Amino acid sequence: MAKLKVKMHELEKYEANLLSLYSLSRTMIGEAIFDGAGVVADAVKASIETIPIDDRYATGDATLYGITEEQKQGLREGFGIAPMRNDNGYMHVKLGFDGYNSVRTKKYPNGQPNSLIARSVNTGTSFRQRFPFIDNAANKSRSTAEQKMIKKFEDSVNKVMS
Repeated sequence: MAKLKVKMHELEKYEANLLSLYSLSRTMIGEAIFDGAGVVADAVKASIETIPIDDRYATGDATLYGITEEQKQGLREGFGIAPMRNDNGYMHVKLGFDGYNSVRTKKYPNGQPNSLIARSVNTGTSFRQRFPFIDNAANKSRSTAEQKMIKKFEDSVNKVMS
């Protein structure tokens, strides 16, 4: 029969550490998620710079392959990470485009929505060729983001348990 000898104060310390771990778990998970989101966000920001500049107007025969410098500047300024959300225990953040660029048209007198431009470039339209800058950035940074989140969470757990 196996025997286990544990000093009572060590067991109490272990129990206190587990309670701390439980109470801090949401914070630790949130920090890890934001670290991973930061990796992906940096990749998307770098990918925005790879979008080609195309100042032409789309015509029936000629499709666009890029965006104007003003549209690109709007993507730079409008990209960000949304606050943490908790949907029934599923914690997440969203990365995306907000606001408007400086290209004013009859349809968009306050400027074109940055999310519209990003989506049209990333997936393509009838007048714009597909340039999947978001998909490429997310795919390339996924593994690095996952590793960073794991490391951040493990470091947080080790800090609480030591």
